[in-house]
Amino acid sequence: MEELQLVKNQIKTFVEECKDEKSLVLLDKLATGKMLRSKLIMKIAGINEESIKLCAIVEMIHAASLLHDDVIDEADTRRGQASVNALYDNKTSIMFGDVLYSKAFTELSQMNRDVAYTVSNAVTLLSIGEMLDVDLTETFNTSYDKYFDMIYKKTASLIEASAASAAILAGRDKEKYALYGKNLGLAFQMIDDILDITQDSQTLGKPAMLDFVEGKVTIPYLLLHERVEDKVKLESLYKKPLTDTESSWIKEQMLSTKALEDSVNQAKSLGLEAIEAVKDEDNESLVQIMSAMIHRDF
Repeated sequence: MEELQLVKNQIKTFVEECKDEKSLVLLDKLATGKMLRSKLIMKIAGINEESIKLCAIVEMIHAASLLHDDVIDEADTRRGQASVNALYDNKTSIMFGDVLYSKAFTELSQMNRDVAYTVSNAVTLLSIGEMLDVDLTETFNTSYDKYFDMIYKKTASLIEASAASAAILAGRDKEKYALYGKNLGLAFQMIDDILDITQDSQTLGKPAMLDFVEGKVTIPYLLLHERVEDKVKLESLYKKPLTDTESSWIKEQMLSTKALEDSVNQAKSLGLEAIEAVKDEDNESLVQIMSAMIHRDF
């Protein structure tokens, strides 16, 4: 995708402006993801100098949060390749994250004031979401509100801000696009959480059902805990390496209680609400982004 290369070039230019050789070396080590936030911004604001800058800023913020996330999670891979903290060390990962954050904020300070506020406010939420995520892995969480609050802040807030900021740049209705972005972010995270259970390790690029082992009680587990007869058994499997028998038992219960099916339906209804929000905006590609995400194979 040509336009995504423009964003990558802009990120490189921003990092070059920092005049630090090591930062450029580290930038090369970052695994590029789907760049969902950039795709969203360009679908709303078109491709121009300001929108490309906004994409680069948001991608740098996202990358910085992942660099810190990998340290918190003690992860040694990111998107199938070695993470910066594995290649170097935690200090390098944290400091390079700080370089990306601060350079992104430097550039953000030169943009439209409303855009700068929207994005920087989301970064505060994102950081709070990270802390909530860590706190929620301490004990078996059974609260929906806590789960949704955490995924909203940690994942959806920056996607919401990307859509709202792009709408500001394009002179469109900020609220409609903010709702679209928020729901896209929530559905995206929920589907990610569902795929952790339904996909095999090879497809995921990480062990399947790792979330529960790592202490993450995601939407399918919340629904399962509510419905399963043997709650004690489920709780006893929390945060421990699962045998094949235990994994199979969880999957069987997910299916028989319809916890998995209803998780998918919740994500889909958020997606449909997002599509409804922008239906008068004459932007078919936004409908396609959301539809592709909620109609995948589980």
